[in-house]
Amino acid sequence: MMISAERNPVSRRAVLAALTVLSLVSCSTATPAQPPASTPVVSTPPKQPDFGRLERDFDARLGVYAVDTANGREVAFRADERFAYASTHKVFTAGAVLQRIPIGDLERTVKYSQNDLVANSPVSEKQVATGMTLRAAMDAAIRYSDNTADNLLFRELGGPNGLAAAVRATGDTTTHVDRIEPALNDTAPGDIRDTSTPRAMTATMRAFTLGNALPEDKRTILVDLMRANQTGGTVIRAGVPAGWQVGDKTGTGGYGTRNDIALVWPPQRAPILLAILSDKKAKDAKTDDKLIAQAAAAALAAFQ
Repeated sequence: MMISAERNPVSRRAVLAALTVLSLVSCSTATPAQPPASTPVVSTPPKQPDFGRLERDFDARLGVYAVDTANGREVAFRADERFAYASTHKVFTAGAVLQRIPIGDLERTVKYSQNDLVANSPVSEKQVATGMTLRAAMDAAIRYSDNTADNLLFRELGGPNGLAAAVRATGDTTTHVDRIEPALNDTAPGDIRDTSTPRAMTATMRAFTLGNALPEDKRTILVDLMRANQTGGTVIRAGVPAGWQVGDKTGTGGYGTRNDIALVWPPQRAPILLAILSDKKAKDAKTDDKLIAQAAAAALAAFQ
């Protein structure tokens, strides 16, 4: 017998309601609700300090480049102009030697004579009779800016061409490496020998200390030497806030050249890389450590 739908309306509504519920449950299971998309974080560029005022105050030309490795924010002033790099390159000679040799070879002694000694060699001048290990030469070159020790590292690299090749291998096609100590400090306006830019110096320092130019164990050796530097107390180190750590390498040359390149660690943060290069118009001009310290303070304040 056929049952009429008109005679059982409640049952029909119940069936339809049940089917609707099943349909909703099925759709919910097949397509789970998606969480709302997160809003992308936008890194605001730091306000650029008035480095021009520092140039006027110190009657100098100033080049600054800093980058916060946590977010890529930059501070730049004459960042692509050339300056004599002076002894700041010693981070790179040490890094290039570390690339070439196993760590065990750092204990190998290298010999040199009295004739090899050059000016500003406070450590190596006392060790002519015994020679120096490569580790000691790196330590003297970076911590005390010992020029003869640096030349021993140049010798290990086969001269300036060896360092130039190592620098180019990091991607740096800007830095010119032409001479050894102390000739590389003999600079003049327009002479591109032994020069670089703040941006290029920072990038190459980053490759050797934080990047892939060296394995981690060798990077640690290099960074520890920079942290222990004894020549930088009045330059970048003098401009950092209390509680921040610094590893740096200074440089001094003709025409009032005064430089410092550094890794700076704010508390509980990734490091900031910083290069500050400067010079003056007169060949016999005096250097100004306060210029570097004040430029460092201004650059780092921009990231806070």
